[in-house]
Amino acid sequence: MLTQPAPDCPGDGGLCPWLWEVTGQRWLAENSHLALVPLRILMIVVAAVALRWLLHRAVARLVRRSASGEAPVLLRPLPERVRDTVRQVAALRPERRRQRAEAIGSVLRGAITVTVFAVATLLVLSELDLDLAPLLAGAGIVGVALGFGAQSLVRDLLAGVFMLLEDQYGVGDSVDLGEVRGIVEAVGLRITTVRDLRGVVWYIPNGEIRRVGNRSQSPAVVVVDMPVGFASVPTAVEALRRGAQRLADDPDVRAALLEPPQVLGVNQVTMEGAVVRTTVTTTPDDQWRVARELRRRQTEELQRAGIAAHILAARFPIRDAGTRPPHDAGTPPSE
Repeated sequence: MLTQPAPDCPGDGGLCPWLWEVTGQRWLAENSHLALVPLRILMIVVAAVALRWLLHRAVARLVRRSASGEAPVLLRPLPERVRDTVRQVAALRPERRRQRAEAIGSVLRGAITVTVFAVATLLVLSELDLDLAPLLAGAGIVGVALGFGAQSLVRDLLAGVFMLLEDQYGVGDSVDLGEVRGIVEAVGLRITTVRDLRGVVWYIPNGEIRRVGNRSQSPAVVVVDMPVGFASVPTAVEALRRGAQRLADDPDVRAALLEPPQVLGVNQVTMEGAVVRTTVTTTPDDQWRVARELRRRQTEELQRAGIAAHILAARFPIRDAGTRPPHDAGTPPSE
């Protein structure tokens, strides 16, 4: 009986010598490393799934904290890190904070899944003794080509991510995006949908937005300029203060006021008389309602004070007919 020569094992220990002693098969001992490949691949897959689960759980916890207002400083919206008054106003809108937290969490979970499984795939391919250099080079070339061909898409996605992190605007906000002004109806990673005052819906790529004016994010300041004609300014100011005080005492409006109304005095003098300015700080969602109520109450007080006649006289002056020379019946008036 022919005996097989001893296998060429890399060392004294390991699986190769043990298989040679147990089975006496040279080919099985020399290829013993192949038996470990499925086990290592299985370990890589299990580790990737476990790591993804742990990271997703951490993201879910971060989303819950952010939705409850306890997010770390890094993930807080920029305005909340700058001004305490903005943070107080934002606390009145928990639904928007929850939506923003869910959107950020979705982006983080997607990035984690892609990264973890991409690394796991490369490790599995290396266990199969595949040369990764050509694969990585080809992937790099494809990535560069896609980068040049989809520059606008990548720019829109990155702008959308930063927009969510900085909380520049949200659904329901009144915004000025340059050429478009209106109410935000939807916010995505690539497209922002805005409906303007005429009812037209605009789909704006996030990468095309160069500046954002948000009328709903910070406390709103209502400015009301009331013309008082050539009436007594102290009397007019006192009437306007009574109207502002009636607004502050109204229980239906009081919750919307962050600061009491202030009658600042004469803001300008025109050909029609003086104009008195009143300001009041309100919550963003109630600024237009408060402005209408303030104008109504101040107008009523001006009418009670008899100042409305002065305003009409300044707007529509009455000419004295006796100062004009009479015209002859046969002579037409001069042009």
